Amino acid sequence: MAILFIYGTLKRGHSRGSALADQHYIGDARTRPCYRMYRVDQYPALVHAEPGVEVEGELWDVKADCLVELDRIEGVDEGLYRRELIELEGDGQEKSVEAYFYLPPTDGLEDCGSCWTG
Repeated sequence: MAILFIYGTLKRGHSRGSALADQHYIGDARTRPCYRMYRVDQYPALVHAEPGVEVEGELWDVKADCLVELDRIEGVDEGLYRRELIELEGDGQEKSVEAYFYLPPTDGLEDCGSCWTG
């Protein structure tokens, strides 16, 4: 099991939200201001950035079999995203939380601000 910070198409009500249908939603969360989100076609790309913004998202407790499927969806084996630890704001956020970080260059991509709206 892993706790994931979800910020884009996997969020509830978004195009790939059904991938988390049988997982445990913990609640809303936001990152510390050291990240940026860019638009890549119809999905967001989260990257480390200074200066950054507080990215809004959701926390999910995800079982191992679902994590394998999410890695496939996010193109981890193809080098599109990498799952790594992320820093969250607020009390009680000190536990290890991971997010999918975009690996290709983001030069010229539109900045999405703090919240992915699709």
